[in-house]
Amino acid sequence: MVHAATAERFSSVFASFDRDADGKISAAELRQCMKAALGEDVSVEDAEALVASADADGDRLLNEEEFLKLLARPETEAEEERCRGLREAFAMYEVKGEGCITPASLMRMLARLGSEQGIEECRAMIRSFDLNGDGVVCFDEFKVMMDA
Repeated sequence: MVHAATAERFSSVFASFDRDADGKISAAELRQCMKAALGEDVSVEDAEALVASADADGDRLLNEEEFLKLLARPETEAEEERCRGLREAFAMYEVKGEGCITPASLMRMLARLGSEQGIEECRAMIRSFDLNGDGVVCFDEFKVMMDA
C-alpha cells in the first residue's frame, strides 16, 4: 500500500509528465520529461519498454494508476540498501521536517562541503530536477537526480 502523501507527490509528478493533460503518459512524453530532468536522451526503445512494463490495459500509455505502480514497485534488497543510502544523503541536504531540499538548504550544505555557490546557482540546480515545478526537490526527485 502506498502512503497517501507519497501518492499525492507521485500524482503531481504524473501531472508534470502528462504534457498534453490527457490523463495518459506516452513514451514520447516520458522521453521529453526525462530529457528535461536528466539532461540526456532516453532512447525510444527504452521509453517504450518502460511504458510497456507498467501498461496494464495494453494501450501503450500510462494512466495515473499505472504510473503510480511503476514508481512504487517493490524493491530488491540491493535497491532497498541503495534507497537507505540515498535517504541518508537526502537528509543531509533537506530542510529538517520539510522533506525537501530548498535552494537555501542546498547552498548551506555545499558551503559545508567547501563549494561556495550563490543562491541563484542553487536555484538553477534545483530547477534542473524539480519535476513538479514547486521550487524544491523532494526525495523522489532526488532519486531521479542521483540516477542521472
